[in-house]
Amino acid sequence: MARARSGDKPSPDAIISIIGPGMTVVGDCETEGSIRIEGNIAGSIRAGKAVVVGEDAWVKGDISTQDAVLSGKVTGSIVAESRLEVKASSRIEGDVHARRLQLEEGAVLNGTVNMGGASKGTAIPGVETPRS
Repeated sequence: MARARSGDKPSPDAIISIIGPGMTVVGDCETEGSIRIEGNIAGSIRAGKAVVVGEDAWVKGDISTQDAVLSGKVTGSIVAESRLEVKASSRIEGDVHARRLQLEEGAVLNGTVNMGGASKGTAIPGVETPRS
């Protein structure tokens, strides 16, 4: 079994940050990997891999990522370079830019939807867009 040496950094795919239930973060959050929010964030989120917002969580700020799965409340614009999944328990107040969108029955989305990739000018710093 291979073990990481103490000086080795984990790959961004292996990094998962968690904002737990009962926790509130005021300010922007940025990670090369993924972030799971079960608490509350008042600020923007930039994740190189994925953003997951739990059913009892809320985010008041913009979200920029490759993939997002939303079950809670989001007030702000969302850019999902690859895929956005909006669960039935979710409520979104803001514009959405996503290559692919899955919206479950019962979900609320109040805003404009732009599909086929992010609109020009909404590139995510530090996140490479796949080239065809």
